[in-house]
Amino acid sequence: MSDLILELDFSKSKVLVIGDIMLDRYYYGNVSRISPEAPVPVVSVKNESSTMGGAGNVINNIKSLTGNAIAIGSVKNDEAGLLLTKMFDDINAEYHFIDSGLPTISKLRVIGSKQQIVRLDFESLEPYSNHVNQKIKNNIDQCLKESNIVVISDYGKGMCSYEICQYSIQQAKKHNQFVIVDPKGSDWEKYRDSYIVTPNVKELSEVIGKDLINEDDCILEAGKYIKDKYNITNLIVTRSEKGIMIISNDYYKTIPTVAKEVFDVSGAGDTVVASLAVFLSLSLDLDIAVQFANIAAGIVVGKLGTAPITKVELAHGVNNLYKSKIIKYDSISNIVKQERLANNSIVFTNGCFDILHTGHIDYLRKAKKLGDILIIGLNSDSSVKLLKGDSRPINTELDRALMLEALEFVDYVIIFTEETPYNLIKLIQPDILVKGGDYKVEDVIGREFASQVKIIDFKDGYSTTNTIKKIQEVSK
Repeated sequence: MSDLILELDFSKSKVLVIGDIMLDRYYYGNVSRISPEAPVPVVSVKNESSTMGGAGNVINNIKSLTGNAIAIGSVKNDEAGLLLTKMFDDINAEYHFIDSGLPTISKLRVIGSKQQIVRLDFESLEPYSNHVNQKIKNNIDQCLKESNIVVISDYGKGMCSYEICQYSIQQAKKHNQFVIVDPKGSDWEKYRDSYIVTPNVKELSEVIGKDLINEDDCILEAGKYIKDKYNITNLIVTRSEKGIMIISNDYYKTIPTVAKEVFDVSGAGDTVVASLAVFLSLSLDLDIAVQFANIAAGIVVGKLGTAPITKVELAHGVNNLYKSKIIKYDSISNIVKQERLANNSIVFTNGCFDILHTGHIDYLRKAKKLGDILIIGLNSDSSVKLLKGDSRPINTELDRALMLEALEFVDYVIIFTEETPYNLIKLIQPDILVKGGDYKVEDVIGREFASQVKIIDFKDGYSTTNTIKKIQEVSK
């Protein structure tokens, strides 16, 4: 699956994004005390950053995936607008900015110790004039000649009115282009006839008019009702820790979440919409497109701030979800290359792991904590016989590999036939080479190919040899 991501030519996608473009600003710092002036945390600011927010983040994600995008939105020639314009230029994104007469929208978030403390919004929300709306329509007509799919990114800031949404949807239909909507608010009449609408549970609750329980039956019933009411072809409901539900005609499917650790959900919806647009513009099946978008969202919520997904990160995420951990010798070079492109540090260790026991688990768990990716070199059956004698191994190399694969903290298992893993270590060149027991660093085979060597003590009282002796004693 990861090969599919890397082989796809995302540059063939050209997504027209119509929506509320804004500037996201972040102040990062540490929290160590409560203010004496009021019961609020004091954040000692260490650094700050700015990025493209709202529909701008959709554009940023598309470009980060190496796709192409055209933006239509309201951006004034003020301080925030000039900074946004530079950001668009820096990523080589095409844009058609309209001055609606209102200030450029910006949001400021204060992050203390990896948690968002407060958000400040700078905006003026007023309906656009007929003159401004006509300018937007003219730009839509022009851009539809170049695009192959349309995104409406509605943040409820004025750009995505009923007039503009319906004009976009109907004109896109004339050009045989799908429209994907990231919705806001309870007025979904403006999204009528869309190909995809992507609400979260809260947004679906708003349009239904009551709080929904995040359970399959409840979401499915509400989703079918809304889909039919507004003639939406597909509803894609993002459900936080419960993943994503696809609701189509006479068909629904839930795709489980892949996020392991959530730092910040800001922009996750933008990532889903951007990913879907890129994949569908390349004619990928809807199920596959949603699965990949789900993986992308799981990656960005593990980052702080409004951050885009890259093609390499997506390929890596897909690989981690669909891969077999047991890999062939001739695949290791490409796998190591991918991991390094994703800035992952590689830990390597090796062994027979004939009868898996608590000592092995403790050792491997400690090894994993030393880096990002744990690769295990597993002695083949013939290799074990050379080391342990003809009575070993007890379990075949495939059985041993399958047991190691089942451990969450093991990323890859590779079987080698030599007596030592010297050639394998030379090929991988790990960041950290781990050995157990009473080894001295200078005695570790392959140490010259590793950035550093770590020795981990084995857990007292546990060994395969002792386990075999106990089995033999019981059998007598």
